[in-house]
Amino acid sequence: MSALRLIVGLGNPGAEYAGTRHNVGFALVDALATQSGERFGMQSRLLGETARLRIGEHDVRLLRPATFMNHSGQSVAAALQYWKIEPGQCLIAHDDLDLPAGVARLKFDGGHGGQNGLRDIIAHLGHGSFHRLRIGIGHPGHKDRVTSWVLGRPSRDDAADMSIAIDAALAVMPLAVAGDMNEAMKRLHTAGTRER
Repeated sequence: MSALRLIVGLGNPGAEYAGTRHNVGFALVDALATQSGERFGMQSRLLGETARLRIGEHDVRLLRPATFMNHSGQSVAAALQYWKIEPGQCLIAHDDLDLPAGVARLKFDGGHGGQNGLRDIIAHLGHGSFHRLRIGIGHPGHKDRVTSWVLGRPSRDDAADMSIAIDAALAVMPLAVAGDMNEAMKRLHTAGTRER
């Protein structure tokens, strides 16, 4: 499998959305940038903020779309085209209602699972053939509460668990970036959450 060249974190721009469950994708790419001592800069032609860093032997771009979540595809499609990156060399980090807080899973291809950012990316690309990092945020228990749940801030325990999931994802990122996705999946999917 080819090396990753682009890692995208999904979220909503603006201070009012900072720290919300929906912005956990931003938290992942922010952590990658911080780890490498890099900063994001706005690239208006890509409708997002970007950073460039090395992970292991590989040159990787990070992207934080500056569009709202349900228009993420505009920014992702522009970045892939501008940097001449194939969708299969791209990883999208996003929140996932179907996974509990503290769990992260890697996956390739598939549908959007109701995630609006993925829905728009798939609409813009015409397919879902890219890598995903699903970061669990838990489910509120009823579909009528989903919007306020994803746009809300997690409890202290859930926030701590989400941080653990991000740390587990960061630990396998060198393998994922190098194209050893099977080993990255094996290690990530056997990583545990904290004991409560």
